[in-house]
Amino acid sequence: MQGPKAYIEQNKDRFLNELMDLLKIPSISADSAFSHDVLHMAETVEEALKAAGCTHTEICETDGYPIVYGERTIDPSLPTVLVYGHYDVQPPDPLNLWTSPPFEPVVKKTNLHPNGAIYARGASDDKGQMYMHVKALEYMVQNDKLPCNVKFMIEGEEEVGSNSLVTFVKENQERLANDIILISDTGMIAKDVPSITTGLRGLSYVEVEVTGPNRDLHSGLYGGAVANPINILAKMIASLHDENNHITIPGFYDKVQELSKEEREAMAKAPFDLKAYQDEIGIEAVYGEKGYTTNERNSIRPTLDVNGIWGGYTGEGAKTVIPSKAYAKISMRLVPNQDWHEITELFSNHFKSIAPKGVTVKVTPHHGGQGYVTPIDFVGYRAAEKAYEKTFGKTPIPQRGGGSIPIVALFEKELQSKTILMGFGLDSDSIHSPNEHFGVENYLKGIETIPYFYQYFTEMSK
Repeated sequence: MQGPKAYIEQNKDRFLNELMDLLKIPSISADSAFSHDVLHMAETVEEALKAAGCTHTEICETDGYPIVYGERTIDPSLPTVLVYGHYDVQPPDPLNLWTSPPFEPVVKKTNLHPNGAIYARGASDDKGQMYMHVKALEYMVQNDKLPCNVKFMIEGEEEVGSNSLVTFVKENQERLANDIILISDTGMIAKDVPSITTGLRGLSYVEVEVTGPNRDLHSGLYGGAVANPINILAKMIASLHDENNHITIPGFYDKVQELSKEEREAMAKAPFDLKAYQDEIGIEAVYGEKGYTTNERNSIRPTLDVNGIWGGYTGEGAKTVIPSKAYAKISMRLVPNQDWHEITELFSNHFKSIAPKGVTVKVTPHHGGQGYVTPIDFVGYRAAEKAYEKTFGKTPIPQRGGGSIPIVALFEKELQSKTILMGFGLDSDSIHSPNEHFGVENYLKGIETIPYFYQYFTEMSK
């Protein structure tokens, strides 16, 4: 038998090549043109779970894309770890901003990753991080190091709201019974600074439509006399923040918990280089809600952002029209205690109320989810902390994450178990953006660290 580091060293080329094969599959759940690829990805994940050591696997059909389930039970009296991940990816657009094709993975050396980073859509979110768990299982099975039972639940709709997963979890509570849920769909503070995500923001995602005249109009004949939906929409969106970048929707902050001075001081101890942050994303200054630091703005405070806006003529050359309609997609990141259904309703009512006469407004909710906080005083967190200490040689820092994994709150409600978020990505991985990548060292470090979590969690649960 050998330790995980030695096993990884012997098999790292294979581990890397297997991940590259997964990344070649364009499993874009948001675009029905890629439905065949999403289904192919599900089959590929099932085969990988079988090969890694799951004694039972299944592709579970849903009303949407299937959920891949796998398990290996060694003793029903031992704890059970449920691993969650997703095999679908975001659309790669805009394609012209990629330095290499998004579904032709390639390893490139960078200043941050001198040993290389894997560039491809899904490299970090979430194929690379999901596959770390598959390879960690392989190591434990091959070296007789699996100390407890394990189950896998890998879905194909995370990037579009996890609608099918909600039903699946509610209908399969006995099958999914566990002592702890383990997820790697988050990140670390820095490559050499491990951290455990202890909080996630919730999400409300809506689409708005502003309609003016019953058809596109000539801007010379009608300009100045008829409300222009694009102009109106731009004004309405601008009014959603005040001069301090505070969101102006009535009731929006009613349930927002203010962190104590002590909690904010503890957060501030995390290393953060503002200039490096600005340089990495090419900005001259940060921007956000007055009275909060950058790290607070993107983790413990709610936000409202326009994700896309369109209408009228956007082709080459000129076409002088007042458009009939204008559209925008808007996401609101929410903090724990903000209910996404309630926030969606508050937004909808407010947005309709600020529309001037001459236009009508339609608000279509797309999806959302609740925020989540993991306590740091229970066995799951302590086991994860010890695992990071083993492989990184330093204690991980607890941190609140700015992103959303809506199903985490659902897991606690339906399965009555806590979730540990052991992410190995970095903020600089460009997830959801062109040139997404995942450090080769980060990938291998995840495979090395995860088995220790199993070991310590089993020992501490006795």
